[in-house]
Amino acid sequence: MAVNVGIELVLLALSSLIFFCICMMCRLKTSLLTNWPLVGMTPSVLMNVHRIHDFCACFLGKSNMTFQFIGPSLANLNLLCTCDPANMNYILSKNFTNYPKGPEFGKIFDILGEGILSAEGHTWEVHRSTTMSFFNHAQFYQTLQKITREKVEKGLVPIFDHASTHGIEMDLLDIFQRINFDNICSLLLDYDPQSLSLDLPYDPVHQGLMDAQEAVMYRHVLPESIWKLQSWIGVGKEKKLSKAWECIDEFIYRCIARKRQQVELKNTEHMSAAEVDGKLDISAAYMKIAEKEMPGNPDKFLRDTMLSLILGGRDTTSAGLSWFFWLLSRHPLVESKILEEINTNLPSKEVKSWMLLNNKEEMQKLVYLHGALCESLRLYPPIPFNHKSPTESDILPSGHRVEKDSKILLSYYAMGRMESIWGKDCLEFKPERWITEQGRIRHQPSYKFVAFNAGPRFCLGKDMALSQMKILATAIIHAYRIEVVKNHPVVPSDSVVLDMKYGLKIRVAKRSATLPDSGG
Repeated sequence: MAVNVGIELVLLALSSLIFFCICMMCRLKTSLLTNWPLVGMTPSVLMNVHRIHDFCACFLGKSNMTFQFIGPSLANLNLLCTCDPANMNYILSKNFTNYPKGPEFGKIFDILGEGILSAEGHTWEVHRSTTMSFFNHAQFYQTLQKITREKVEKGLVPIFDHASTHGIEMDLLDIFQRINFDNICSLLLDYDPQSLSLDLPYDPVHQGLMDAQEAVMYRHVLPESIWKLQSWIGVGKEKKLSKAWECIDEFIYRCIARKRQQVELKNTEHMSAAEVDGKLDISAAYMKIAEKEMPGNPDKFLRDTMLSLILGGRDTTSAGLSWFFWLLSRHPLVESKILEEINTNLPSKEVKSWMLLNNKEEMQKLVYLHGALCESLRLYPPIPFNHKSPTESDILPSGHRVEKDSKILLSYYAMGRMESIWGKDCLEFKPERWITEQGRIRHQPSYKFVAFNAGPRFCLGKDMALSQMKILATAIIHAYRIEVVKNHPVVPSDSVVLDMKYGLKIRVAKRSATLPDSGG
C-alpha cells in the first residue's frame, strides 16, 4: 500500500511539473518543441495532442524528415520519428529482421493478443501464410464481391433512398463502418451482424472498437506508469478500454462457438481445409489451423486472429472512404471526372453500375477513380504511423544512430505531406498524380506510398480493400450526390486509426433529384 501511495505522489508531482511547463509555454510562446528539464518535450506534445498527426508532420518537415523526441527523464518515452523514404525502405524492407515491432508494442496493443497485426516470429509467419492462402483462393474475390454487392443493394441503397426522400442527415463514416463491419464478419465468421439496417441500431461492438483505439492512442503519449495506474484504478480511457475489451471478446467468442457448432454438424473430413460444402469457409479453415498450431487454447488463437482481421477490414477501409468522399465534396471537378468515367466504361440502363464490377479486369477500367483513391490514401492513410524497435544497434540511411531496443516511430501521415517527396503541390488533392501520359495507373514504390505498409509486412488485404472501396465509391457516385453539412467540423480523431473525430455529417440526393435546402 505504501508503495502505491509513493507511486501516486511521484506521478502527481510529474503531472504538476508538466502542467507548469505547459503554462510557461503559453506565456513565453516557446519554439515548436522545447526540451524542458525532467519532462522533456512532453508538454509540447500534450498541448498538440488534439492535432498530433499534423503536429508531427510540421516538426518533421522542419527537421529534414527525421527527429529525436525526448520524453520525461524517468518515463522511457524517447523515440526517433522519421518519414524519410530511405529510412522507411531500410527499416521495412532491407533490414527488416532487425526491426520488429518490439516489446513496447505488445504492451500498448495488448488487446490484439497474437493476431497478425501484433504477432512476431513463427506466429506471424503462420498468420501471413494462412491469410495469403485465403486471399489467393479462387473463390475469395468472388465471395467478397458477392457479399459487398448484396450489402450495397439491400443495406446501403434503402438507407440512402430513405435519407434522400426525407432530407435526413447521416454520418457517412458510421455508414461505412457498419457496411464494412457486416462484410468482414460475413466473410470471416460466416455471420452478418446486420448493423447496416434502416434504423441504424446501436451496436456496442462498434463503440467498443472506437473506445479501444482511442485508449491505445493515448498510451503512446502517456508514460506507461500513468496509463497502467489508470487501468489498475479503473478510470479514464483505460476504463473504457476494459469495457470495450469485454464487449469485443464476448462477440467474437460467441461467433466462434456458433461456427464450431455448425462445423461439428457437418462431415468435413473429405473437404479441403478452406472449403465446406464446396464453398470458401475461412472461419472453418482457421479452426483447423488453430487446433494444429495452438492445441491447448485454439479459441484464443481464433479470437486474436479474427480481431486483427476485423479491425483491418472494418476500420481502415471505412476511414479511407470517408476521407475520399470529404475530398470529393471539396473538389467537385474530380467527382465529375469520376462520374464521367463510370458512365463511359460501365454503361447500363438495366443493371446498376456496381453490379458490373464482377472482376478485376472491369475495375481496371476505372483509372481516374483508382488515382483519386490513391491520392486520398496518400493524404489520409488509415494507419497514420507504425512502431519499430531494433534488436541491435544500427545507423539509419539518414545518419541517425539507433540503439538496441530503442523506439522508432514511422509517420505515414507526415510522409504524404513532404514537399521533398511529392513536390511543391504535396498538399493538393490531384488524382492526375497517379496517371501516366498514356492514361494508365502510375505505380509508386511502397516505401514512398506507405498506406499499405511495405516490405514483408506489406498489407495482404490491399487488393481486397481497393476492391471494396471501388465498388462502394462507384455505387454511391453513380446514383447519388453527397453534400457535407455546412460548418460540420472535419478533423482527424485521437486514434490509432485515422478516423474523423466528429464523423462525416452529410445530406444525400439521387442524381435525378436536388438536395433539399440545408437551412445553413
